[in-house]
Amino acid sequence: MPDPVLELRGVIKEFGEAVVTRVLHGIDMRIERGEFVAMIGPSGSGKSTVLNLVGLLDRPTAGEVWVLGERSDRLDDDGLTQLRARSLGFVFQFHHLIGALSAGENVMMALAADQPRLTREMRRRSLEALTEVGLADRVDEDPRRLSGGQQQRVAIARALVRRPPLVLADEPTGNLDTRTAEEIFTLMRRVNKEQGIAFLIVTHDPRIAERCDRVVEIVDGRIVDGRIVDGPPR
Repeated sequence: MPDPVLELRGVIKEFGEAVVTRVLHGIDMRIERGEFVAMIGPSGSGKSTVLNLVGLLDRPTAGEVWVLGERSDRLDDDGLTQLRARSLGFVFQFHHLIGALSAGENVMMALAADQPRLTREMRRRSLEALTEVGLADRVDEDPRRLSGGQQQRVAIARALVRRPPLVLADEPTGNLDTRTAEEIFTLMRRVNKEQGIAFLIVTHDPRIAERCDRVVEIVDGRIVDGRIVDGPPR
């Protein structure tokens, strides 16, 4: 059986020195290749802390974080950067596009860490990613002239351009109206099905969560539910 894209084993996270606060209490979680998983829970439950650990932006106090079969908590900062670049894509509630760059250049920024300058191959891959999200005709557009949904599509293209095995999405529809949120969810689901890219989506929207393959619920730093959603994804 191939390694999962992500596995947390007994992960504990504490903050503070004089006064220590334990935020995560022995989290165990596994995401297989091609899964589409929702993470839910009340504010302050530890979702953001889990996402920072999974995204290799922070280290656990104890326990193990495995990404693509590699134990990331043992890596130095350079090793974490390299593993993050080849393994993970990120989509946030706010798209964080750079207004001084075109839509295509924003997507290319995800490739820039490996190249000292922009290349034709990077431009080709950027256009390919924008085509996948339905924005091939907006490659040279100022992102500030795009709608909120289009800006989020550019952000998704940026997350996909490196073909990561896992995309982490933090409230990706939280800043969108209902119709646009539906379009963005449908787009992510299509990418998941067609390309086999796994998604971990943090959401407060129960309608989104119930349309994922599996729902992981965190309360007070502990996983209290990891149910499989009944019925086929819609």
